[in-house]
Amino acid sequence: MTTHSLVPQTPALSLPVAQLRNVFHPCDVERKLTRLQDSGSQREYENLRAVYERMLERGPERFQVKPSGVPDMAHLYDQLPNFTDVLDDVKRHVALAQDSRDGLEVTPMLLLGPPGIGKTHFARHLAELLGTGMNLVPMSSMTAGWLLSGSSSQWKGARPGKVFEALVEGEYANPVIVVDEIDKAASDAQYDPLGALYGLLEHDTAQSFTDEFAEVAIDASQVIWITTANDERGIPDPILNRMNVFEVQAPTPEQARAIARNLYQGIRNGHDWGRMLDPEPQSDVLDLLAQMPPREMRRALMTGFGNARLQHRSAVEVGDLPRSAGGKSRIGFLQ
Repeated sequence: MTTHSLVPQTPALSLPVAQLRNVFHPCDVERKLTRLQDSGSQREYENLRAVYERMLERGPERFQVKPSGVPDMAHLYDQLPNFTDVLDDVKRHVALAQDSRDGLEVTPMLLLGPPGIGKTHFARHLAELLGTGMNLVPMSSMTAGWLLSGSSSQWKGARPGKVFEALVEGEYANPVIVVDEIDKAASDAQYDPLGALYGLLEHDTAQSFTDEFAEVAIDASQVIWITTANDERGIPDPILNRMNVFEVQAPTPEQARAIARNLYQGIRNGHDWGRMLDPEPQSDVLDLLAQMPPREMRRALMTGFGNARLQHRSAVEVGDLPRSAGGKSRIGFLQ
């Protein structure tokens, strides 16, 4: 697939550098559409025809973006202190793409760690850092392999897969696609939910990824893959061997306090009502928040902010916060 520069790279440019990259060949789509119309089965394949027409209407060009320089990631290291190794890896990949016409290539990664530790939250931050979009594929809800690769148009209710949708309906040639809880993918003898990943995680084969619904080659080679799991034992070795595996540890008590403080300030600064609340959280509030998983901190803080305002206070107090949701055990912290 072809690319051409859209925004020149200059040291003063703070916006992401962008090129336009073709993610499919229009002639392939035109050929498929002509055959479909000649077959006389337009009503039967109405959805497929609509997809082909939509592809031609939108055209094949998508933004392929990368930071204009190695970005200052200090804020991410502060917000995600237990993701230091992962952030270091991303920074290396970004550095390789600088001062060149090459696009940003990030080796597919697996984030291993307990639930609620912030793996999906990290992926959203990464997409924002790189200036591209993010698509979430929750594998725990998958019952068939077609969610990633699409299902044959011959089946009732058939539709394209998530990869096709991200590239054809999206704006980017290199979106972040998060395969969440890959270790919980359901499978049986007929369908393998992970089957499409064998080719998608390999750069060369991903250049001509064929969705089973549209049956048109799509360039998925620039997709930035992030997978998450609680336990690697449920992941086939051929999938593991295609990824950099990072074991994300639970934050230490000090790191957890830093995460809570950053989250407090981020939520407060992101809302107009935040001006009515203290800019710094109280120490005992941080102590309580630090005992919660990062996922739970945000919910607790929103409850705390609301309770403080109900009492016409600017300070969030310990009593404003809920205890750990449902009495469930909290993530154990490192000593």
